[in-house]
Amino acid sequence: MRKIYFKKVQPHMFQLSIVIPVYNEEENIRPLHDSITKVVKGAKLSYEIIFVDDGSTDRSREVIKSIISQDGNVHPIYFKKNCGKTSAFDAGFKDARGDIIITMDGDLQNDPSDIPKFMDKIEHYDVVCGWRHDRKDPWVKLISSKIANFVRNAALKDGIYDSVCSFKAYRRECLEGLKLFDGMHRFLPALFMMEGWEVTQIKINHHPRIYGKSKYGIKNRFFRGIVDLLIVLWMKKRTLNYREEVVR
Repeated sequence: MRKIYFKKVQPHMFQLSIVIPVYNEEENIRPLHDSITKVVKGAKLSYEIIFVDDGSTDRSREVIKSIISQDGNVHPIYFKKNCGKTSAFDAGFKDARGDIIITMDGDLQNDPSDIPKFMDKIEHYDVVCGWRHDRKDPWVKLISSKIANFVRNAALKDGIYDSVCSFKAYRRECLEGLKLFDGMHRFLPALFMMEGWEVTQIKINHHPRIYGKSKYGIKNRFFRGIVDLLIVLWMKKRTLNYREEVVR
């Protein structure tokens, strides 16, 4: 198992980059920022927060701009139109300047107090996935996610219980050269395993949504996810796996 310690922080570099896609989350952005800031400052981490506004039609952009005027650790990415979570993650990955990149949702359902657990675990792994073992979602969403995770695990056998969970931590070297396609954020653990990276998971807290509405349902999550699963399964079966013989 590989063990890589944090590099010494250089100018314009951080120990931690937190990438947060937001789409119409105007009421959640500021409390999420405040909670994250409290946690990372308490852990004495050098950090940046990257809010990726995925073409919001509410006041999300204005809220982000207001936060930026007060906090130099916050950086924005603004999309002209809604492009989806995979695009938001990809833009955030490319903009991030931290040794460790953490992704999380912008709806206040992920708990920033779990960030130190990710930082501790990733000292021994390349990718750490959050597992919402006690989810606080409507029953329809819970059932569809359980079915999707069961099918995904049966096909890919990656051992990850909650692959769709956005709360993850990555070493930046895992993301260098990563080529994402729309919808592939649901299968990141399996994709990294194909590349030989060490992937694990930890139990995390999960809170019910208080403000705003979920942007995902059975139509745009489950059925489309099955098609994407078939593509990833094909990729897994076709992954090159060879070793050169050393001749002395």
